Amino acid sequence: GAPTISIFLKPPGVIPPGGSTTICCICQCGNGNGKFLLYKRGHRLDTLEQNGSRAEFSISNATQEDKGPYNCHYLEGDTVLARSHELDVIVKEFRLPRPNLSVLPGHEVTAGAGVRFRCTCTQPGTVCFLYLEGQSRAQVHSREQGDYSLSHVQEGDSGRYSCQCTTITLTEWSAVSNTLHLVVR
Repeated sequence: GAPTISIFLKPPGVIPPGGSTTICCICQCGNGNGKFLLYKRGHRLDTLEQNGSRAEFSISNATQEDKGPYNCHYLEGDTVLARSHELDVIVKEFRLPRPNLSVLPGHEVTAGAGVRFRCTCTQPGTVCFLYLEGQSRAQVHSREQGDYSLSHVQEGDSGRYSCQCTTITLTEWSAVSNTLHLVVR
């Protein structure tokens, strides 16, 4: 199939001013002889560390300058083989209490089982995002709906989960919760 690039933040989530994160680009690109370019709002950034089929760009001491859409291109010679979708980086002060993430029935489950994540924030009326490291798409679940359920987990659902809460208007944010490592056997 055609090469595809995934782009994601490690660790995931909204970043506080002064905080740090890493933009990761991973390409399923065959032999990995090409090179990655990272663009922010159409401008090319130079400081990209590449290791085979993976490239990383570090943001430290984040400011509003660091926010905005990023995407990765993968080139062989002068030919662009693949482009990632846009990753939106958000920099906001953390004003809400840090939530706690728990998982039922537990950290280790058998493939096909059901799992429930619970993101508990003491602030009423918030919306929480469930992150899986390596995926750029967060799963949204509002507190009113309670938990986030995965009905038939597969090995691909294994990984490091965390959550983050915000007001309905997306103006006030919490820090990112503890990280839970889900293992699907």
